[in-house]
Amino acid sequence: MPGLLDLSSPRALRRLLPLAALAASVTLSACASSPLGRSQLTLYSDQELEKMGEASFSKYQQELPVVEGRQDAYVSCVADAVTAKVPASYGISGWQVKVFEDESANAFALPGGYIGVNTGLLEVAENQDQLATVIGHEIAHVLARHANERVSTQSLTSAGLSLTQALAGLEGTGGDQLMGLLGMGAEYGVLKPFSRSHESEADLLGLDLMAEAGFDPRASIKLWANMNAAGGAQPPVWMSTHPSDEQRMAALNERLETALPTYQQARAAGEKPNCDRLR
Repeated sequence: MPGLLDLSSPRALRRLLPLAALAASVTLSACASSPLGRSQLTLYSDQELEKMGEASFSKYQQELPVVEGRQDAYVSCVADAVTAKVPASYGISGWQVKVFEDESANAFALPGGYIGVNTGLLEVAENQDQLATVIGHEIAHVLARHANERVSTQSLTSAGLSLTQALAGLEGTGGDQLMGLLGMGAEYGVLKPFSRSHESEADLLGLDLMAEAGFDPRASIKLWANMNAAGGAQPPVWMSTHPSDEQRMAALNERLETALPTYQQARAAGEKPNCDRLR
């Protein structure tokens, strides 16, 4: 059929071999499950992800000024209390915590045990419980292996589009335009929804984690209200990598039914973090 790739030609086979290798690795890789029971595709080893995390953290430190002193002590106090509740089975012997001079209200945690908090977040998170909400959320991404799932999905999606282009013979200007549309469909139909499921999962797992550390999970609702006020206009949910703040608050409010008793038990057992807010 005109326009299709001739699979009998050496050139076609050379183009398809890398894709076949990736397909074989997907077939051989074990499907994992997230802590909440959702099926996951993980093509990379923990060691590979830890190296990625180390490299990313090093790059971040090179690009932004690291803040020390009272802000660092405050963030470290909250982060240490939360990370103390990470089960040893995850194999993270210690967590590096850094505060970065950046006005965006953001934070992150990376595979291998790295936590970064921007100074802008300290303007939105009004107390230790709200800060613990964000830090618990970011740590939950690591514990649920969302980074592995994310890069695995991106690799597989990219390979699938390449295979479509090879099999259909989509070359030239017209082919590039069609592949661009297919790529957009993959982004909004697969990658972004995947990311939204990660965010929702991290919200719930992070809430449990902060409650176990003795931070009040009810503060999570106010934190996301603050984020909503600071965030301005938001894109439609289907175009966003995050659920809307309203969706997050509704899900967190429902989760309080179990998180609040966990918090009360932790406080009764002596988990009473007291981190200096600075002001």
